[in-house]
Amino acid sequence: MTFKIGELSKIASTKVVTIRYYEKLGLLPKPLRTSGNYRIYSEEQKDRLCFIRRCRNFGFSLDQVRELLDLSSQKNQKCIEVDKIAGEHLIAIEQKTRDLSRLAHELRKIKLSCQSGGRIENCRIIEALSPDQSS
Repeated sequence: MTFKIGELSKIASTKVVTIRYYEKLGLLPKPLRTSGNYRIYSEEQKDRLCFIRRCRNFGFSLDQVRELLDLSSQKNQKCIEVDKIAGEHLIAIEQKTRDLSRLAHELRKIKLSCQSGGRIENCRIIEALSPDQSS
């Protein structure tokens, strides 16, 4: 089965411009062209794009996606490198989660100091977000 770029876009829930970008980066092989110069994608390219999108949905960087794609083609290799990439990514996500929790805590504290209905000149949120004026 083959797909035009619009069909592939819908199947993979990916914008056409993103598909072209992945082609430009070499993550997705260049498709064949019809006599009318339309891109035609194979089932294998569709599966590859879906794999890329799934990786991106998990927050993997494009470099990590490239590595995972390379590793996925080495069927007889041990998956230690895949495990390493996933482990490093998990550590980064957990750190971001901690950072976001601290940020949410600070924002809650700032918001609690807000006196709704007051004037901007007395706004504690604006004051807390503004650079320190004492220097």
